[in-house]
Amino acid sequence: MPTLSNTILACATLTTALMAGLFYAYSCSVNPGLNRLPDTAYLMAMQSINKAIQNPVFFVSFLGTPILLLYSTWLHYGSPVTARFWLLVGATLVYLIGALGVTVLGNIPLNNGLDAFSIQTASLEEIAAQRQKFEGPWGSWHLIRTIASISTLILLILACLNRESD
Repeated sequence: MPTLSNTILACATLTTALMAGLFYAYSCSVNPGLNRLPDTAYLMAMQSINKAIQNPVFFVSFLGTPILLLYSTWLHYGSPVTARFWLLVGATLVYLIGALGVTVLGNIPLNNGLDAFSIQTASLEEIAAQRQKFEGPWGSWHLIRTIASISTLILLILACLNRESD
């Protein structure tokens, strides 16, 4: 019979997998496709995507993941301290810093700056400058959170496979 701690671990693994998959899909298909667009179309598409992603389904996964990671780590703390616990500590720290932290401190401010930019009233030079200001930094932050999310998932899978605390 599943225990509460293993159920929460499974849920944390699922939400992490969803986030890692979302970031991975962006890296493999969405970003390369957007990068091929002319400046105006690129900025319009990013503005639209940044608005569309702010929805309950995304927020449950994005904000649920750190909550579930913290809860799972807490549930697995005990005497003796196990390898599973340390894997969960690592997974939680990697996600909090590398995915959530990077998104909040890196990607979201760039998204907000892009949202405040009026494409309709900007000149072509201003549009090109805005893309230059946004695209490279956003992509760099995105790569970090993608790697962090995948790393978190790997640590969680290892924690799930570690049977010493069951």
